[in-house]
Amino acid sequence: MLTDKARSVYEFIVRYTQEQGYPPTIREVGKAFEFSSTNGTRHYLNMLEQAGYLKKRLKGKSRAIVPVFDGAVEGAATPRDRASRLSRSRVPARPVSAGIPILGRVAAGTLMGADEEIEGHLSLDEMFPASDDLFALRVRGLSMKDRGILDGDLVVVRKQEHARDGDAIVALVGGDATVKTYRRTADAVELVPENPDFQVLRVGPDDDFHVAGVVVGLVRPMGLQRRG
Repeated sequence: MLTDKARSVYEFIVRYTQEQGYPPTIREVGKAFEFSSTNGTRHYLNMLEQAGYLKKRLKGKSRAIVPVFDGAVEGAATPRDRASRLSRSRVPARPVSAGIPILGRVAAGTLMGADEEIEGHLSLDEMFPASDDLFALRVRGLSMKDRGILDGDLVVVRKQEHARDGDAIVALVGGDATVKTYRRTADAVELVPENPDFQVLRVGPDDDFHVAGVVVGLVRPMGLQRRG
């Protein structure tokens, strides 16, 4: 069981990493919590590392406090528990809303007249009506960019434990979640990145792997700063 203080330390590390783009140092953690010495900071870092919330720190590096997940600590759950919830938990139904009005059509080729006439509303509830088996994940990284899935996108995922060749899936491998293209071979499953800078990940029958869901949609607000 993690203490409340350990949870607060972890959430500070996650928040600092998200805001700054790099993890805090031991002294920065200690300053935030007013620990009297670095030994107090190390006590909580060791507790989080042993519980699996921090990656093993490398000696000699000042910014080696790397969180395994980018969310808040929930109860006594381990990172493996939290990842597994992607495929097991029931997703609560979304409230129904009117949505965004669709005012007509706009040309992406030659120019056309702009007729402002409401022809409906854009609603996630309408686009993805099976609300009890859908969840969304924020994409981090560019391993799927050639499939049109970019860093910062939200992928909408339907919970299921099977997939067909060519499906974009959310896979759980050893407790870590990743989005990749699914491909089955004679003796293994291949998780294929859609970017030549990344390697194919092969998982065999003895590996800790299962499908958490299949990607069925993509949400991308414009105006976000992106890489690549």
